[in-house]
Amino acid sequence: MPIELTQEQQMLKASARDLLAKECPSTHVREMEQDPRGYSLALWRKMASLGWLGTTFPARYGGLDGSFADLAVLLEEMGRVLLPGPFVHTVAMCGHAIAAHGTEAKRQHYLPAIAKGERAFAFALLEENAKFTPDGVTLEAVHSGHGYFLRGEKRFVPYAATADSLIVAARTSPGGVTLFIVDPKAGGVTFTPVRAIGSDRQCQVRFDGVAAQEVLGPVGKGWPIVREMLARGAVAKCAEMVGGGQRVLEMAVDYAKIRVQFGRAIGSFQAVQHHCANMALDLEASRLAAWEAAQKLSAGEADPPEAAIAKAWVSEAYRRICATSHQVLGGTGFMEEHDMQLYFRRAKAAELFAGDGFHHREMLLQELGL
Repeated sequence: MPIELTQEQQMLKASARDLLAKECPSTHVREMEQDPRGYSLALWRKMASLGWLGTTFPARYGGLDGSFADLAVLLEEMGRVLLPGPFVHTVAMCGHAIAAHGTEAKRQHYLPAIAKGERAFAFALLEENAKFTPDGVTLEAVHSGHGYFLRGEKRFVPYAATADSLIVAARTSPGGVTLFIVDPKAGGVTFTPVRAIGSDRQCQVRFDGVAAQEVLGPVGKGWPIVREMLARGAVAKCAEMVGGGQRVLEMAVDYAKIRVQFGRAIGSFQAVQHHCANMALDLEASRLAAWEAAQKLSAGEADPPEAAIAKAWVSEAYRRICATSHQVLGGTGFMEEHDMQLYFRRAKAAELFAGDGFHHREMLLQELGL
């Protein structure tokens, strides 16, 4: 099935590539690895001025009324340059959850602020058990006469310490999970930075009796919303991985053309050619899987099986592409000075984001009734 972009999507893709090539070269990615925040606020606000942060939001909230496929076009270009920042959490996951399940007051309060680049979100779901299932949520939300109070700990929350708001999954009853919008600066919230392979400023977040007044969605029925957020996050990450895989393939092919061994370019050797062909096969299959899932989300499906199919395939395909590129580049690709190591590390982080291949295969088996 050929991927046909609309004229508007082609223009969006071209403008995004031009801007990100100038604003996010690999030197910028390396600088942000050492930056305490982990991403550039100036670039974040520039993206907001172009409407990227409100791509899928309704126009009445400052958005562009775009589809998830439009967002996927942007995300592929972001993945191509390894753009650092909480874009996926803020826009694809938390922003959508508020737009789809928040009250009108919450939409008016949060969505324009996200679209303007004034508010970034982090999604606090995983705990010590690292489960993407309802039983993995053990953080307690205790109800009293003054609302709910959160007690417990979340793990592996990207950009949590610099977020303006957190969406936190908590247990409000033995069988019920509820989502809360929490101010990270509230009393009782503490952050412990966790060094991560993807340099995405992950944190361990502790809640010690934190007042949680804002509930997102129905009390005790938050897990379907979590499933939607994970599906959108998974497909968004797949689009990023496709962009990254494209750049990795280009680096391998370019190197194979100029690296000379035994008096000729290594790209003339059959073994190297087969490596590049296998990378291209993985990449094109990934692009098709990610695009099909993005189209399903654009059509209004909240949690389509195509999201799990895409994440199960692309997660592992991107890692294979990076590993095979290392075979072509040899020792050069392992040098810190070379960009290949930047992509390889982020490929591993992306593989685990919103569940790895094993998790998504298990979800598909459940869909099949097995």
